Amino acid sequence: MDAFYASVEQRDDPALRGKPVAVGGGHRGVVAAASYEARKYGVRSAMPSVTAKRRCPDLVFVKPRFDVYKAVSWQVREIFADYTDLVEPLSLDEAYLDVSEDRKGLGSARAIAEEIRARINAETGLTASAGVSYCKFIAKLASDQNKPDGLCVIPPGKGPAFVATLPVARFHGVGPKTATKMERLGIHTGADLAAWSLLELEAHFGSSGRWYYQIARGIDEREVRPDRPYKSVSAERTFDTDYSDEADLRREVRRVAGLAWQRIARAQVAGRTVTLKVKYADFTLVTRSKSYTRPVPDEEAFTAAGEELLAGLLPVRKGVRLIGMSLHALMSEEEGPKQLGLEI
Repeated sequence: MDAFYASVEQRDDPALRGKPVAVGGGHRGVVAAASYEARKYGVRSAMPSVTAKRRCPDLVFVKPRFDVYKAVSWQVREIFADYTDLVEPLSLDEAYLDVSEDRKGLGSARAIAEEIRARINAETGLTASAGVSYCKFIAKLASDQNKPDGLCVIPPGKGPAFVATLPVARFHGVGPKTATKMERLGIHTGADLAAWSLLELEAHFGSSGRWYYQIARGIDEREVRPDRPYKSVSAERTFDTDYSDEADLRREVRRVAGLAWQRIARAQVAGRTVTLKVKYADFTLVTRSKSYTRPVPDEEAFTAAGEELLAGLLPVRKGVRLIGMSLHALMSEEEGPKQLGLEI
């Protein structure tokens, strides 16, 4: 989906259309999403609201409405379900689809993507961009190529040449730190990356070297997994004012634990490790974890674990601006179906 949260807000409030909009923000918060009008000023998601406002003085902040975003996301997924059962959601606004079965007999993956995009626009009033290719890595790159409201098709045989032209910072699995390290080594594009041998990449990047070696050559054998397991489920909250009093901190741990447990229940997962995240007023971040031999049974036990972890940090010498809680070591799920073959 294109600038999903912000686009929903502009759809539902005509006064916001054509204006730079940021979802989230507030006095101490960060930008959750930015409209394309705001992105022209360099406003991006995860940017502190004060920075965003400095870059774009006319920026309009809107409180997030996650229930609405989730409802729209389900609308879109219901459209997907008419074309394939093999849908792997990455977030509320992004998913992989394996459409090789061609359930509607449209003839090609391009035609399927075009029809899905048209239906999303007709049924939700929003636009979506699609990348069509023979593997997940290139399809994801292609989906960003012609945004917003775009379609990019990379057929077999042209994958390596497409990858070669792109900066490594855009590659899925190459984070900011790794991209910086690659650039120090003279690796700026996919072509630069493809010039390195497997042994050289493994020497510099360890086990990830094989992944970088493969994607530089347009190779990605990962399947579309409709039951892709969660690695963790979490929730966090940034406060309008810093807290240092124990009673305030315990109250906020209980509140965040409740939010996290709602997500855990919706995800229908269980896990053995509870993690507490605390960010202090000076932005110092600490985490504390506790693991159990069996899955955490309920919200009460999850909250109690959070309070116990907090106790180990008390008393705090500086204010706390954020608290987060998460559940890890989640129960694994079975592998998804195999991909088939269809004309691109």
